[in-house]
Amino acid sequence: MKEHESVLPESPLSDDDVLDNFFKPSRRMKATKLKKPEPKPTHYKICCISLYKEDIENLESMVQTLKQRGYSKANKSQLIRYALSTVDLDSMPKQL
Repeated sequence: MKEHESVLPESPLSDDDVLDNFFKPSRRMKATKLKKPEPKPTHYKICCISLYKEDIENLESMVQTLKQRGYSKANKSQLIRYALSTVDLDSMPKQL
């Protein structure tokens, strides 16, 4: 076989526009990218807090316990929200 001969008699992509659309998207593809972004939810906000490893393990253990008790959708956020809603600030010790 000569160096310039191909294994296939013709390119399988020669009659197809796969390569054109891959490197140069069609107008329809561009139009979908120009859609306005959906509005962000306003009923919650993501926050980041730091916890000690032991506290995270305790929190995850509590979530597992709730799941074993039938709360199949229990998660860390729900447990923290519940704790916040039930905490008694008057009984909070000055030093933790």
